[in-house]
Amino acid sequence: MKYIGEELDLFQHAQKWKRYYAGMLRPYVRGRVLDAGCGMGVNAEYLVNDAVTSYTFLEPDGALLDRVPTQVTKPILRDGERVRGTTSDLAERRFDTILYLDVIEHIDDAKAELHRAYELLEPGGHLLIVVPAFNFLYSPFDKAIGHFRRYDRGILANEMPSGMERITTRYLDSLGMLMSLGNKFFLKQSEPKLTQVLFWDRNVVPLSRIADKVVFHSFGRSMLSISRKPVT
Repeated sequence: MKYIGEELDLFQHAQKWKRYYAGMLRPYVRGRVLDAGCGMGVNAEYLVNDAVTSYTFLEPDGALLDRVPTQVTKPILRDGERVRGTTSDLAERRFDTILYLDVIEHIDDAKAELHRAYELLEPGGHLLIVVPAFNFLYSPFDKAIGHFRRYDRGILANEMPSGMERITTRYLDSLGMLMSLGNKFFLKQSEPKLTQVLFWDRNVVPLSRIADKVVFHSFGRSMLSISRKPVT
């Protein structure tokens, strides 16, 4: 299965953005980690830590999966397992952490996908999600890269397995949301330019880190969710 979007090469340069959300997720990244829909694997470097015992890269696009070794430097990642496929191919496996970083918006039946993730999680394991926020921001860019939807708290809650314990759900990048509105109503670009990505990452994201706290993470361009499978 070939990924239709071409934005991954652009957003791999968004280092400050990745550090921002990774800082919130990293305390929950531990044990056996599954990076579902990992793409080229560029997010792993920002998330791996001493609590991780193994790392599995899962990606249906073989060409993207083949690029993982060129994107990672840490030994546990370079030695990490690479699986071409989807969560349906891992039915007998169990993980302590499952990551969906800008992934489930690409899946038509995301509810079924998240239920498969629930079955793959060990009791006490964490499900960590980052998604684009708010359907009213849906733009030609979303359509071009295969987004079925954008998210708010209600939409994600409806898709999550009923047994999951929510730890936090918060919106990120409140100032970046203004850029998304500008693209939707004025620029109407199907793909940003590298200069725009770098400007946002270097100038807007640092300000959003401050602004997000001021507005209590009540809105933003993206949404982050941390939840846990109950220990039975």
